[in-house]
Amino acid sequence: MGSVTRLTSVGAVDQDLDEAVQAADAAALAAGVSVREVSELDDLAAVVGLYASIWGRDANPPMTLELLRAFTKAGNYVGGAFEGGRLVGACVGFFHAPADDALHSHIAGVSGDVLGRHVGFALKLHQRAWAMLRGVSEIAWTFDPLVSRNAWFNLVKLAARPAEYLPNFYGAMLDTINGDDDSDRLLVRWSLRDPAVVAACAGRTTPALLAEELSAGAVVALGIGADGGPEPGPLDGATSLVAVPPDIGALRAADPALAQKWRLAVREALFALLADDARIAGFDRSGWYVVRRDA
Repeated sequence: MGSVTRLTSVGAVDQDLDEAVQAADAAALAAGVSVREVSELDDLAAVVGLYASIWGRDANPPMTLELLRAFTKAGNYVGGAFEGGRLVGACVGFFHAPADDALHSHIAGVSGDVLGRHVGFALKLHQRAWAMLRGVSEIAWTFDPLVSRNAWFNLVKLAARPAEYLPNFYGAMLDTINGDDDSDRLLVRWSLRDPAVVAACAGRTTPALLAEELSAGAVVALGIGADGGPEPGPLDGATSLVAVPPDIGALRAADPALAQKWRLAVREALFALLADDARIAGFDRSGWYVVRRDA
């Protein structure tokens, strides 16, 4: 059963904002959930429990009830996706320094039994509309660049733009998702009124296409070897292609040493390219970052 998101306007509604609210409502309906702000203690406790289950951290959950309560009291974002009365997804964000005019989306996750229903998409569109209703122009967050499905979701389905590579950003995390891997992250920025973001939120995406990039002369800066490991190449192309493994989670479980090789190889390639004024311009669904140097 789907239902519309619950958003309360705090100012005048313009066309972009009206479309953002409609897109959020449509995404929740398509996912079969209702999405709303969460502020009551029982609901916040459910968020804590959901995150603990997703990350396998019952003894040390990624968020605490006290912190979530403080966030909501201070006017920050805690959103929940509900199937009937059951919480199946949640997203938490806090505001940047006032001059930044931005929200940092710190953590989001959905229950394993609703994966594939686009509940995460509904949560992000609710967060976008919530932020726009409050006059915020940008949301930033980080994600693990080795996780191919997250790269596709963030860069293509949401049209967020990578801004910075952050090696071992959180330090050791030691949970069931990250294992004992370094916590490298890509920082992305989501310009909420950008035409590409507006189109993506309406379901009109523009993915990169590996075959087209190769035929146009792109250089493979990091490929996949015959043994499934990373195979470094030159980093001097006008357009560079950087591969990631198909399923880093499975690889971490089956071959931690090879997963670590991928971590270091992707770090070396992307960090070097971005430090040399290249930019990540897209992502091919088969697991390739497209990195360009502007002429």
